Amino acid sequence: MTDDAIEHRRLIVAGTGIAGLTAAIYAARSNNDPLVLEGDEPGGQLTLTSEVENYPGFPEGLSGPDLINKMKEQAEQFGSELEHGIVTDIQADERPFRVELRDGTVYTCDAFIAASGASARTLGVPGEDELMGYGVSTCATCDGAFFRGEDMLVVGGGDAAMEEAHFLTKFADTVYIAHRREEFRAEDYWIEKVGKKVESGDIEIMRNTELLEMHGSPEEGVDHVTLARNDEGYPSEKLDDEGTEQFDFDVGAVFIAIGHTPNTDYLEDTDVELDETGYIVAKGGKGGDQTATDVPGIFAAGDVVDYHYQQAVTAAGMGCKAAIDADEYLEDRPEAEAEAEAAAEADD
Repeated sequence: MTDDAIEHRRLIVAGTGIAGLTAAIYAARSNNDPLVLEGDEPGGQLTLTSEVENYPGFPEGLSGPDLINKMKEQAEQFGSELEHGIVTDIQADERPFRVELRDGTVYTCDAFIAASGASARTLGVPGEDELMGYGVSTCATCDGAFFRGEDMLVVGGGDAAMEEAHFLTKFADTVYIAHRREEFRAEDYWIEKVGKKVESGDIEIMRNTELLEMHGSPEEGVDHVTLARNDEGYPSEKLDDEGTEQFDFDVGAVFIAIGHTPNTDYLEDTDVELDETGYIVAKGGKGGDQTATDVPGIFAAGDVVDYHYQQAVTAAGMGCKAAIDADEYLEDRPEAEAEAEAAAEADD
């Protein structure tokens, strides 16, 4: 144990979204006394969702914050300790691991579960923060059904935007895609699928168009948005140009689909493998240890790994797996250490 570590823990879980809290529940029930760190976004992205209707066991639905609070209570009931703390560094080449927080606090631990999630990128325009969860969303699968029959606006030009728009045609009167350039970044597969929806009248594409402001209230939801269009693209950078048109546009919901940023900065100097966009590469496959990383004792679950499904129920499943994998690792450690010590003595 390092001198500056204030406390040693058997297991630390980074993140209190669905994955982290599920891991905490399972880990606590396995007597691993997890310390659960809330991170920069306590509760994760689900706290931005006003109603959750697709989480099993709640036929009447419940709010995202309510679901998170129930899971926190459940985790603490079984012995998890929840604290606010943002992990900034892990020394993964030493045992026990040394975990440093933003405020300078240092822990050591025998096992670590990274469930720090991925943050949805947002636009930073007026009205966005106030209406997030009240007609503004970063997840069509989560919230699209709430706006059945409305005109909906999807912002983005990549695969995520195309997929969200295509999905929303199940519920919308018309889906509009606003993209700040002429050309899309999406793969041909999605462009072709969306093109068929354009032909059928379900989707309309607004090229060289950017969202400047959202209007409405938490009580009434989104009323309309302000858009800008310039034939040369990137109109928000050319608001004073004669060729830029600003106009109000009536929609009942806005879906921001400009990607996510995985919260994995604290792992960049470790041997944990990250893909080119920063997501953790876990072992996967069949059998045990599916959530293991390249560093024995460090496991990963939820949106920090999963850039595809990004659903509460899949995150919960991964959190469960990570806790079981960590428990098996911790159970095997004394035997492994004894064997290592015996081998060292034999070498002497």
